[in-house]
Amino acid sequence: MTSSIPAVGTRTAEGSTLQAVFLDLDGTLVDTENFWWEAEAEVFADLGYILDEAHRQVVVGGPMSRSASYLIQATGATIALAELTVLLNARFAARIARGVPLMPGARRLLAELAAHQVPTALVSASHRDIIDRMLDSLGAEHFHLTLAGDDLTRTKPHPDPYLTAAARLGVDPARCAVVEDTVTGVTSAEAAGCRVVAVPSLLPIEPTPTRTVVGSLEEVDLPFLRSLITEKG
Repeated sequence: MTSSIPAVGTRTAEGSTLQAVFLDLDGTLVDTENFWWEAEAEVFADLGYILDEAHRQVVVGGPMSRSASYLIQATGATIALAELTVLLNARFAARIARGVPLMPGARRLLAELAAHQVPTALVSASHRDIIDRMLDSLGAEHFHLTLAGDDLTRTKPHPDPYLTAAARLGVDPARCAVVEDTVTGVTSAEAAGCRVVAVPSLLPIEPTPTRTVVGSLEEVDLPFLRSLITEKG
């Protein structure tokens, strides 16, 4: 995958070559991947369709437009994409209004990054209105930048979200650590040239030479993230 977004500017974080940390939202910081599936299943039930569990593996971690398009095609539902997107967002928003549970270790990690003044960005495929609602639980003050799926023309699995985050923070993607929970997100981050920590939520993710897989955010702290970035000659 290619992108026209430049990776501009760099800066050195004191005592480390780690320049910034980028974090996914659903399934990574907040335990909401099941919420999305429940919203999708409920909306399609209202339309008269029962979603097969196999569809879940296709839509997990994907942007709303891709997931909704796939489900329309898979079920044959006679509904426009724009209308379905509105219904799904409304159902999900109603669900998170009752509270958003954070993933184990999320609050501690965000506090640690903030305490050490590490530039931190929230990079999600969710829509802006959904992200802004969940920031009430996460604390907007923890993030120097937030990017939503509808802020960009192309979102995950394209590299654009992470290249854009790096460009806006003035850092080198190769010296940024990304924490993701799905293959879609991992693909986006790796295409942007970032070092990736995968914390699988619903589906397994295999480790690679440039990808570290952990069981939960409890295993992730600032020294660990710094250790992922090697000095560039």
